Amino acid sequence: MRQARRRDRAEAEELEFPDEVETPFETPARQRFARFRGLKSFRTSPWDNKESLPPEYGRIFAFSSFKRAMKTAKIHAAELQNSLQSVPVGTYVRVQVQGVPPQAAQKLLAGAGGTGRALGATPLIMCGLLEHESKLTVLHVSAQKAQSFTDPVKSKDKLVFHVGFRQFTSRPLYSTDALNADKHKFEKFLHHGAPSVASFYAPITFPNAPVLAFQTDPGGGQGDLVFTGSLRGADPDRIVLKRIILTGIPYKVHKRKVTVQYMFYRPEDVRWFRPVECWTKYGRRGRIKEPVGTHGRMKCLFDGAVQQRDTVCISLYKRVFPPFPKEDVLGEPSMQ
Repeated sequence: MRQARRRDRAEAEELEFPDEVETPFETPARQRFARFRGLKSFRTSPWDNKESLPPEYGRIFAFSSFKRAMKTAKIHAAELQNSLQSVPVGTYVRVQVQGVPPQAAQKLLAGAGGTGRALGATPLIMCGLLEHESKLTVLHVSAQKAQSFTDPVKSKDKLVFHVGFRQFTSRPLYSTDALNADKHKFEKFLHHGAPSVASFYAPITFPNAPVLAFQTDPGGGQGDLVFTGSLRGADPDRIVLKRIILTGIPYKVHKRKVTVQYMFYRPEDVRWFRPVECWTKYGRRGRIKEPVGTHGRMKCLFDGAVQQRDTVCISLYKRVFPPFPKEDVLGEPSMQ
């Protein structure tokens, strides 16, 4: 109950003060935010999609052209279906499977009623895969939070996914759904009525495939429906940037010149972040000139007069990636 209240407060604070963080007093800001950088423009500033990739990216598959690969895979599947090697519809076949762990095989046979037909047994459904669909990649799904689900949905929460005929668990990241953009802003929570994109590690699946995401219960099973959506594609190079906003308050104001305090606590931090553009919540743009004293105050120059009640901010960004689901990909039968 206490953890649920904390999550509710965190979601409410995120809605009221999106992306704002406090600069730690004990740790220098240049160390605490060393992985972040400033951008002149979120929309137009460049960001290398091959820079500082996680080690897990060496284990996944990426397409030079996802649409061309999907088209080729479907053509090959149609050719195979029309060839003499395919089994005609209505033919009884015997399937032999090898390389399956004994525990997984026993569980599968028990659920399907064994070799006989037990009352209430779950039917065993077998599906063929298109080319590349046995490989792992980063899938992107349009996500719409279910109206019946009222709990906060945080990025990196473990969910049970149904993508097409597949079922597996993964930990998605949520980001903005921006058209014709090369960078997308990370969202800490999935909100009602706001279209988002969920990105997570999963086996390759070609569109169009419906997607259902369910909450995981304490026993490891499937809980309530969290969101619905449809598959957008597979692209590990899609850039998701986490934004943080450092804030300070005007200490002295003289028209365009402002002395700001409480954004930093060391003059070395002021010099470190000097190239980053600063802005105010009332729409002014400016730059950091120099530190003042030894307690982190700084002089800033803006493009117009600044009000005393305004708030001075700087935006910093870093690229984030979904957590790699090691418990599923490395041998557990939950990613099927």
